[in-house]
Amino acid sequence: MKDIRNVAIIAHVDHGKSTLVDALLKQSETNLGKLAGNELIMDSNELERERGITIFSKNAAVNYKGTKINIIDTPGHADFGGEVERVLNMADGSLLLVDAQEGPMPQTRFVLKKALAAGHKIILVINKIDKPNARVNYVLDKVLELFIELGATNEQLEFPIIYAAGKLGVAGTTADLAQMKDVVPVFEVIMSHIPQPKVEIDAPLQIMVVSISYDNYLGRMAIGRIYRGKIKSNSEVVHMKPGALPKKYKLTGLKTFSGLASLPTDEVEAGDIVTIAGIPDVNIGDTIADKENPEALTPIIIEQPTVKMIFSVNNSPFSGLEGEYSTSRNLRERLFKELDNDVALRVEETGSSEEFLVSGRGELHLGILIEKMRREGYELQVSKPEVVFKEENGIVLEPTEDVWIEVPEEYSGMVIQKMTLRKGELKNMSVENGLASFHFFIPTRGLIGFRNEFMISTKGLGIVNSLLAGYVKKLDSIEANKHGSLIVHESGTTTAYALLKAMERGALFVGPGEKVYEGQVVGQNAKPEDLEVNVCKLKQLTNFRAKVDAVSDDLPPPRMMTLELALEYIGDDELVEATPKSIRLRKKILNANLRKKSKAS
Repeated sequence: MKDIRNVAIIAHVDHGKSTLVDALLKQSETNLGKLAGNELIMDSNELERERGITIFSKNAAVNYKGTKINIIDTPGHADFGGEVERVLNMADGSLLLVDAQEGPMPQTRFVLKKALAAGHKIILVINKIDKPNARVNYVLDKVLELFIELGATNEQLEFPIIYAAGKLGVAGTTADLAQMKDVVPVFEVIMSHIPQPKVEIDAPLQIMVVSISYDNYLGRMAIGRIYRGKIKSNSEVVHMKPGALPKKYKLTGLKTFSGLASLPTDEVEAGDIVTIAGIPDVNIGDTIADKENPEALTPIIIEQPTVKMIFSVNNSPFSGLEGEYSTSRNLRERLFKELDNDVALRVEETGSSEEFLVSGRGELHLGILIEKMRREGYELQVSKPEVVFKEENGIVLEPTEDVWIEVPEEYSGMVIQKMTLRKGELKNMSVENGLASFHFFIPTRGLIGFRNEFMISTKGLGIVNSLLAGYVKKLDSIEANKHGSLIVHESGTTTAYALLKAMERGALFVGPGEKVYEGQVVGQNAKPEDLEVNVCKLKQLTNFRAKVDAVSDDLPPPRMMTLELALEYIGDDELVEATPKSIRLRKKILNANLRKKSKAS
């Protein structure tokens, strides 16, 4: 068997995983072709580049001194934990990246817990040591505390330490930046510390499918690690799906990773990661087994979703004007197609053919799905995010989160007040160098709509991180996100003259010259109740000149409502209308009289 190492790269969001992977790829003996001069090579998705975060796990393979090192890049945001959970099964060890200034963060705890549970050998990489405020010894102490807290074995505590500056493409075994030349020390420690896969090459074939991709020529393709045996191109295999009868298929394609590409091959042995074509209904968690002695592997267990939303067909007056796909059939097909790639997502049909209940790991998880859909030409409406309750022994339970907040000391009182209002329980607090750090325990319900409000209140200087803590008995109602909206009185085109009048009532979301419809939300009222405003009123023409003729000069720019801000803002009786060109907020019932009647009843 040829020399192979399978290693996952895990970290909290923005601790430098993608940058380090760049350096590993570029400094290995691997031909990257046209991508050699690019930055953030692995974050190839448009959304990932825009947001600067990894969303989808990806595979690459590099050659180092005749050894093939399979690198699995994982997301760092808690909402994409489902991606991390399934791909860790492909690796035998993990590079744990920790920021040299921030130290271990909430998602560091989550990914490390999963890696230790999988029995991985861990290599600690203290990254970004080139930061002016880097505190290497403090970070190392905190990582050791975290290992002990998570119940690491004595063997797992014997982890090697690498110091790196991923952006500069250098690493070393000491924290002296001047002595570092390249990332070769990372390769060396992977070779010495991460074990070769323990496999049985002569045993019957077993492959666990952990990812799905699509090829225009070969169709649906399964990506997974060969646990035992070997596989040849054009051979017959058995597809084993949980709860279904095994089926035989002949492979139409067999590939293995080299650099960022998967290249056709004739045979792949146990321990390597392989891409297979020829099984039309293959899915994540399925087993591909030997045709003579088929044996299923234990399916991947993924934590359940915590947040749900209603996705529905766009029925606003502007329906069908901006998107290519706007029917319930289009929406249904697209949502169920997403289930093929996203194991943490759930889609359920409701009593209405035009509405679907979609559940995910958090607001960002569902927000990314909506963003992907609108960029693909879909029009849809979504409701306010709600938590997913579950029942055990007749008791209703709700998800809770551990929240870590860091703000300038002057905002401490405001943070405690807002979190207490949302049923948050203060667990710990410390003040150091003018920065206050808090650890709260809070129902997930209380966090919905909090981040936007928090960033505005702290003028963008606050940092908030959260992690699912578990389930507790359902608490009382939380009335923290109450707001009043400015609602359009009649359909038309907004005018600067009318907006200047409406501006006195609150913050606006639209500018002059925009088409609006009755029932659309165009601003936030300064008071907690809804208010109808006329934003299309024209100034009557007279023979007199007045200073207000140049009102457009006095009109401040509107508050830009991104998809995430819109989802956090809307109330129970409001929807977000997402189209390829626009994000609009609206009332569920557009007509004012019908709204009053529904409230009265």
